[in-house]
This record gives sequence, structure tokens and C-alpha cells, in this order.
Amino acid sequence: MATVPASRRARRPVALTIAGTDSGGGAGVFADLKTFEAHGVWGTAAVVAVTAQNTVGVQAFEVVPAALVRAQVASVATDIGVQAAKTGMLASAELVAAVAAAVADHLTGVPLVVDTVFISKHGDTLLADDAIGALRQHLLPLAALVTPNLPEAAALVGFPVATTEAMAEAARVLLDAGAGAVLVKGGHLDGDRSPDCLLVPGAGPVWLDGPRVPGRHTHGTGCTLSAAIAARLARGEPLVEAVQGAKAFVTRAIEHGVDLGAGVGPVDPTS
Repeated sequence: MATVPASRRARRPVALTIAGTDSGGGAGVFADLKTFEAHGVWGTAAVVAVTAQNTVGVQAFEVVPAALVRAQVASVATDIGVQAAKTGMLASAELVAAVAAAVADHLTGVPLVVDTVFISKHGDTLLADDAIGALRQHLLPLAALVTPNLPEAAALVGFPVATTEAMAEAARVLLDAGAGAVLVKGGHLDGDRSPDCLLVPGAGPVWLDGPRVPGRHTHGTGCTLSAAIAARLARGEPLVEAVQGAKAFVTRAIEHGVDLGAGVGPVDPTS
């Protein structure tokens, strides 16, 4: 087979995930990389924690030294280049600060999607309490978009977020706190609809409404959504269009959830 000349090889956009692993393959770095690939984007990764995890829970995890996390980001950014990045599980205040420093040093001008991973789908804590303030102080001002669910939004803003009115107010507070834009996800609301509230500067809330997909295979929804947004930003899509497209993408991934294990099965970004 003839080798394709370098001049004719297609240059693919590159996205970087800064997150933890999931040994069950349903969330974290592995879900992000699958989602990047599904969007035709070359996936790169900086691993911040390694988990022992399956469909029933997180059995254990160990964090990666902060200096090694920063080195991973630098390795990718200084050689390969990055068109968009996202964060996921960050575990500790030290790692939040390290990631924020790496972003400031190496990813200036690169759109960053901050997925505020506090608790796993199984209810396991993935971010220390003292790291919430660090995330808000150090990482939020660097984010082109932050994507909290309702419990995460409540922890960030300091008041309950359990209605659409509270979702819009929380989005305003987080925008005022320095985020470039905010997507408050409404999956925890009661009812058969799943409305998300997108707020960008200088405009009112944009509501992305969709039907709630029944079933237990929902592990990795937040990772897949934020990775899909990052992938679309890497391809050059405007933010609002990227979020809308990612919402449709994750809905399809939930509809095709994979029947694995005895607990909360994963969504399928490759469907």
C-alpha cells in the first residue's frame, strides 16, 4: 500500500481532556476519548486520577502528582497543539490549582469546558469539599463554558437549585463569578422533560429542552456532553451551536445505553 504524502494528510482538530480514568470504560477519560473520536477530533489526555470503578460504584482511586498533571498538559500543548480542552474529575484543591496553572500557561486562547464533577453517577464523592472553592476561584474564570448539574450548581452558588427559576439564577451567579458561559443541566428535575439552561453574556437564558430518556444506562452522560461540546468547539462551531449539537448527541448516546454490569450502565458515544 502506498504511503500518503505528508502534504495530502488531513489535519484533524485536537481536543484535550484533563480528567480521571474509569476502569469500567463508561465515564472520565475513556468516555471523552470515544466522544472526541465520534466527532472526528483527535483526542489527547492528561490523567489526574486513576479509579477502580464499575457499574455499581467507585471502589478506590489514587490521584496523579500535580507536577505530572501539568507536565502532561505541557507535553500535548507544546508539540501537538490543542483547539479545545475540557476538565472532568479533579479530585483535590491541589489538582484544581495545578490544572488552572497549566491552562493559564499553555492553553491561553483555547476554549475550555469545565465539567464540574463532584459526585459519580453511583453517589461516590470525586471532589473534596475544600476543592469546590478552589474550582470556583481558580478554574471558573478560565472557562469558556461551565456545565454543572443541579447539585453541583447548588454547591457552587450556595443556594438550592431545584427549579427552572433557580437554574437561571444560578447561571447568572456563575456568569458573574467569571465563567465565559454557563450551562446548568436539568437532568435532576422531576418530570418527563430534561431542560438545560444556557446563559451567555449579553443575552437571556437559552433553554434546551428534551424528553427524558427512560432506562438505567446513564453512566457518563455529563462526561459525554462536555466532551461533545469541546469536540465541536475544536471543529470551530460557535458555542451555542456546539451546545445544541452536543445535547442531541448525548440524548442519542443515552438512547443507545450499553447493557453492562449489574448497576448503572454506560451511555454509548459511539452509537
